[in-house]
Amino acid sequence: MIIEIGHYALILALATAMVVSVVPMAGARKHDHAMMDVAPLGSVVLFSLVAFSFGVLTYSHVVSDFSVQNVWENSHSLVPVLYKYSGVWGNHEGSMMLWLLILTLFSALVAAFGRNLPDTLRANVLSVQAWVSVAFILFILLTSNPFIRIDPAPAEGRDLNPVLQDIGLAIHPPLLYLGYVGFSVCFSFAIAALLEGRIDAAWARWVRPWTLAAWTFLTLGIAMGSYWAYYELGWGGWWFWDPVENASFMPWLAGTALLHSALVMEKREALKIWTVLLAILTFSLSLMGTFLVRSGVLTSVHAFASDPSRGVFILCILLVFIGGALSLFAFRAPMLTAGGLFAPISREGALVLNNLILTVACGTVLIGTLYPLLLETLTGDKISVGAPFFNMTFGLLMVPLLLVVPFGPLLAWKRGDLLGAMQRLYVAATLAFVVALALFYAEHGGPVLSVLGLAAGLFLVFAAFADLWYRAGIGKLSTNVAWHRFKGLPRSAFGTALAHAGLGVSVLGIVAVSTFATEHVIEMKPGQTVEAGGYALVFDGMRPAVGPNFKEDRAHFVIRKAGDEVADVWSAKRIYAARQMPTTEAGIATFGLSQLYVSLGDPIAGGGIVVRIWWKPFILCIWGGSILMAIGGFVSLSDRRLRVGAPNRKAKAAKPTIIAAEPAE
Repeated sequence: MIIEIGHYALILALATAMVVSVVPMAGARKHDHAMMDVAPLGSVVLFSLVAFSFGVLTYSHVVSDFSVQNVWENSHSLVPVLYKYSGVWGNHEGSMMLWLLILTLFSALVAAFGRNLPDTLRANVLSVQAWVSVAFILFILLTSNPFIRIDPAPAEGRDLNPVLQDIGLAIHPPLLYLGYVGFSVCFSFAIAALLEGRIDAAWARWVRPWTLAAWTFLTLGIAMGSYWAYYELGWGGWWFWDPVENASFMPWLAGTALLHSALVMEKREALKIWTVLLAILTFSLSLMGTFLVRSGVLTSVHAFASDPSRGVFILCILLVFIGGALSLFAFRAPMLTAGGLFAPISREGALVLNNLILTVACGTVLIGTLYPLLLETLTGDKISVGAPFFNMTFGLLMVPLLLVVPFGPLLAWKRGDLLGAMQRLYVAATLAFVVALALFYAEHGGPVLSVLGLAAGLFLVFAAFADLWYRAGIGKLSTNVAWHRFKGLPRSAFGTALAHAGLGVSVLGIVAVSTFATEHVIEMKPGQTVEAGGYALVFDGMRPAVGPNFKEDRAHFVIRKAGDEVADVWSAKRIYAARQMPTTEAGIATFGLSQLYVSLGDPIAGGGIVVRIWWKPFILCIWGGSILMAIGGFVSLSDRRLRVGAPNRKAKAAKPTIIAAEPAE
């Protein structure tokens, strides 16, 4: 009975979303406050109903209710409890419920924290959010209902996909969806602003926290997915330019551009039209990513759906929301003022160049991802656009971006001093080059150009903290005064420095792994030794083991350095009984920021086995940098000036576009 109640709650949520999508917007046009007040209350009710429905689905997984088809197809009584929870979104229907849950959560958050918004803007924003909710609730109810019963109920489930039975998959999808869906708020603000015809610095101030929150969670989600694929799939890589990876990377690129564009709009009232377009495009890319993953047009470990009707439904959602939003933008954009002017050499100019490079890079990834699909659809020919294309095109675009990023914070608004910025950064550049040479020497050589790549990453790190150094006046003022100035810097300044430094750390890891990593594929028998990364890896033999719902053959390796045992790793080949599906579990030993990665291949005669061994120098910098970027995002969000957003209603009654506090930088 509880399952039917959960299903009914979802139907009630559809009715609530329909009311919220119409009544507040009509009230905004009539300036009827009673009708507009339906928006916040309705959004909270909508979230409550969806949360209850999602809770019922989760309960059915936890108690292994195999009378529910979704549970039977994606769970097993022997699955550990953690994977019963993650199994809720480890399938198509459950992942769509998670998407809807987060979508309505953001609507409720806007209702709760948007009390300082103008009544008409808040009503329109929440109505647009409800439009999206209506579309996805209909999609779930008509094509992806997770509450379908099986009669008679099976005695046992078919088990969760073994590659999804991992802690990474308990974390990765929620983080990714918080980013994907978080951009819906930016989209709703853009549509609401176009409907009202009001786009100003206050609008940018309201949008920035939501953009920053979505970008931060998406950064963590992409990093978690990359690390999960690295250690779980046994292939030793951290990024493959898989179309599903690209589907999450494109909104991140566009969201990064939006974040910087909104800053220019807030500070200088410039780039208004461009910022609104970016807000629309960023969420459009999120919707497109949903279509690619959930429609069945892609075959991937990430993709669950294979029913063509689902793909057609999501395609219709794309056409309605993306097509409708761009049509509204085309109609309204000519009526908007362009905004303030600025010199090419200025902070605005640096941010515009940042936007240009990021959007071109995003377009490059989009073309490389969609071209094979379009070609196959139109001609039937199948081609593959792989890593060489993306590495060449995307890599070349990133070079000027990495050089420009450190200059932006050091340039003044409206008109900057490029020579002065260069004088402030020459110490950071020199230090970066020296350290890069030292790393190159420590890794016993490699491609000479790798020195420039390492120096670029280190330059980002040192320049980020050089900005804080100069802003605090360290070296020019007394220690006491400089310390007080340093403590008095806005948190957004620290957040920016951490985010830029995190980008540099990731670049450092990418360059180091790409140029200095080594790989050995060898047949090993017990007692045999192989050298990798300055360590001796000794194969100690195979041992059988049994898990909760799997059996495995484990290989034990002893790692020695200068004859002394310093670590050991276990690699395994598993077989899951319910699905009779094999998986490879890599053994990973961490030494500082580097890792020794051991993956098993096929067994050979005489008790041996094929082993793939990688030495990955500084690979943890890739994900450590991503975490540092996310920390920078959270630090910026904690800045009171960013959290306050805009003045309260009384303060803006006389001057609606005047911002009460100085915007965060």
